[in-house]
Amino acid sequence: MRISESGTGWKELRPWLAMAGGIMLGIVIGSVLFFGLPARAEAPQPKVLATQPPRISVPGLKIGSPAPLFDLLRPEGASVRLADQLGQVVLLNFWATWCGPCRIEMPLIQEAYDTFKDRGFVALGVNFDEPAEAVTAFAQELQVTFPLLLDPGGEVQRQYLIRGYPTTVILDREGRIQVYHIGSLTKSQLDAYLKQVGLVP
Repeated sequence: MRISESGTGWKELRPWLAMAGGIMLGIVIGSVLFFGLPARAEAPQPKVLATQPPRISVPGLKIGSPAPLFDLLRPEGASVRLADQLGQVVLLNFWATWCGPCRIEMPLIQEAYDTFKDRGFVALGVNFDEPAEAVTAFAQELQVTFPLLLDPGGEVQRQYLIRGYPTTVILDREGRIQVYHIGSLTKSQLDAYLKQVGLVP
């Protein structure tokens, strides 16, 4: 095909050029999505040994600092005060009924409670702003016997700077924060944490 000076040939090529440009653009975008952008070189990070105590990653709370106190109600109306638990190892589990990982790890916490409750161990499940009926149904379904507490408006969640569920905070017998774990727990993690606070020899 001859391209004339009048430009009629360009009119015939225009659809093909547009198609070729679209194909090239699609290849570029697809490559970025599939392979990603070139990674920047990062400085090597120091290795964290398994024997090191977990460090809190939430600004405003520090390992070894006193835990914020609270007074919350159980679904049936009984009051639970954190100050009354002084002298015991306390596991605070922040959770919600709609949280899948919370549901998965709850039996693990129940097992620890059954094993260590006679050795000065308390587990408290602080629910996020849900009706008492929903919390009661959850406890019955999963056969949870340790106290599940209501936190209307999420006031205690804010005190503990909860960013996601589940989050577990473990206090020593003096009421100081020793563990702040974001995400679901494994049995080995929980065992290591309980050993760290002196509950497990």
